[in-house]
Amino acid sequence: MGELRKPFLLLALLAVALVVGVELGSALLTGGGDAGGSLRASAQDLGVDVGAVGRVSEPSGRGTGYLGLVDVVALWTTGLFCLSLVVPDRIQGRVQGVATLIFSIVLILVSLLMLVLAFAELSIMVSLFLAAPFGTLAYLALWGFFPVGEASLLLGLVLLLKLVWVALLLLAQPRFLQNMGLVLLALTTLLCTVLLAFLHGLVPVVVVSILDDVGALVFAVVAIVWGLVLLIGSIPAIVKAVRTTAALPTR
Repeated sequence: MGELRKPFLLLALLAVALVVGVELGSALLTGGGDAGGSLRASAQDLGVDVGAVGRVSEPSGRGTGYLGLVDVVALWTTGLFCLSLVVPDRIQGRVQGVATLIFSIVLILVSLLMLVLAFAELSIMVSLFLAAPFGTLAYLALWGFFPVGEASLLLGLVLLLKLVWVALLLLAQPRFLQNMGLVLLALTTLLCTVLLAFLHGLVPVVVVSILDDVGALVFAVVAIVWGLVLLIGSIPAIVKAVRTTAALPTR
């Protein structure tokens, strides 16, 4: 790998690990605020008196959490780079292919499951929203008041950490730019983050949850695609490792 600057590579691993941690913890960091007043105001606009409603919470959304499906690929890739610092090449070559194969299969299966869950939730959202007035009120009570401001701050932090991750990788080894797979992965994760922020600001707040779920669907599909790329890419490494093992002299 040439003159690899190890501290920058380890810091890049830390940065992308923070990205995944923030995304997976987004449900705890956003949402939960009281939206009862907003629900009563929206009900009046629909000509329905809901009276005294209980505490209605803002939803945390799925989009930011589903970004983690894509960014865990970046974490895995960076982790493999760091693994080469401590594991001999001959051992890493034998283990990396099998480990990547297992990781890709797990990623594809988890992404498929989460894709189904997001699609089911999106179908319920749209059905309720279009079933005015009481279906719309039910939608508003569950998903109608997305915390756009909190999500925007969180996505800004995630985007900043991703840019730091890219910069640290380049500082560790400028020739990473010659790795087209890594470049495409970096572009993918940055574009997905920008896309989600764009979707959150595209429509009025009462329908942001719907577009947030659309974003989640997109990210699940992207994660499946990258899982397939990793799966296909692991096969030559496994074949090479098997051939190398078979060629070793036996006692």
